[in-house]
Amino acid sequence: MAGTKEIRSKIKSVQNTRKITKAMEMVAASKMRRAQERMRNARPYAQKIREIAANLSQANPEYRPVYMDVREIKKIGTIVVSTDKGLCGGLNTNILRLVANQVREMQEKQVAVEFTAIGSKGLQFLNRSKAKLLSQTTHLGDTPHMDVLIGAITVQLEAFERGEIDAVYLAYTRFVNAMKQEPVLEKILPLEPAEIKEEKRGPSWDYIYEPDAESILNGLLKRYVEALIYQAVAENMASEQSARMVSMKAASDNAKNVIGELQLDYNKTRQAAITKELSEIVGGAAAV
Repeated sequence: MAGTKEIRSKIKSVQNTRKITKAMEMVAASKMRRAQERMRNARPYAQKIREIAANLSQANPEYRPVYMDVREIKKIGTIVVSTDKGLCGGLNTNILRLVANQVREMQEKQVAVEFTAIGSKGLQFLNRSKAKLLSQTTHLGDTPHMDVLIGAITVQLEAFERGEIDAVYLAYTRFVNAMKQEPVLEKILPLEPAEIKEEKRGPSWDYIYEPDAESILNGLLKRYVEALIYQAVAENMASEQSARMVSMKAASDNAKNVIGELQLDYNKTRQAAITKELSEIVGGAAAV
């Protein structure tokens, strides 16, 4: 059995660890509230542009946007949204497992996959997997900024416009509540009427385009896809802080349990040492 000095050292070490995890839990809880607020503030814009895109899918414009061009799938692009930091439970593991399953399915169908990485953890995974990387952006901080995301996103969108890839998928973690985050892999290009028809509410609309339908529709649907990706990043950040808060709370609780067990061992060891000393004293007195 370990000595009392060694057990005291272990208790001190676990107490210091618990202080760190407790502080990280409180920081994550504070960031989670701000991340949820940003996510909810972005939802009205995303919802409105979805409604407009749904109306466009039901209208009969004289020009069909390239983003609605359905082709035979020979090559796809996937935008992987992950975190820059760890210590957030299985958040990244779940979404990267989903991406790995997609790659296996595409390989069976002889479909090539090219990636865009948003976040350091996804980038590290793709580099280890030796996947083909079109673009990347990392170190997003605690607030998503469109000017940081736009470069990496545009590479995928332009590849679709040129016909180099036939579909674009988005992998991220959707925020459900503080205790539940859901990994999602969804197709964002091409925008098929059957997929965005569900967003349509109310009567049908048609539009008059000025100066022309081509420039208006291409610009609008590009903003629509960018809004989907921005919302996904905001959802992922809210999920990250929620998962980190829960993970750090679990770590703090486990540290508390370990301290209790070590304290019990310390008391037993100390009691055994005292008993041994008393026995030696009594034995010595009896010998005299």
